[in-house]
Amino acid sequence: MDSNPFWKAKKIEEFTQEEWESICDGCGKCCLFRLEGEVGEYYTTNVICKLFDEATCQCTDYQNRQKIVPTCLVLDAKLIQTLDWMPITCAYRLLAEGKDLPWWHHLVSGSRDTIHQIGVSVRGKIEHEKDVDLDDLEDHVVDWFDQPWMVD
Repeated sequence: MDSNPFWKAKKIEEFTQEEWESICDGCGKCCLFRLEGEVGEYYTTNVICKLFDEATCQCTDYQNRQKIVPTCLVLDAKLIQTLDWMPITCAYRLLAEGKDLPWWHHLVSGSRDTIHQIGVSVRGKIEHEKDVDLDDLEDHVVDWFDQPWMVD
């Protein structure tokens, strides 16, 4: 039997549904609103989806999210390889790029709180879409979204 954890022993295309779901680090960054500039240029805001629960950093209706929010993407191994706007800290993106999970990821650290304790998640940094005039999203662009130290 392989002594490596599943994310090192398998390709992401081979993950079971349970393994796939466990890879999400719960940062919440994929739920933030983005503005698209020039081709391939994205600006991330601190405005987050109405279904996001800041206390748990999870979707309040995960099973029905795409019905409620049609723009919500259901990630899979193929799709993650096409989304260049995903955060550099995203565990799915890291694995798709052949990288390892960072030390603060819950499957490595053993705690789902580590990501929040070191400031990689959106906790304490966001505004919900229901509280913001969406015509003013450009006023909510942030610079804390991707910091290289987060994955070094």
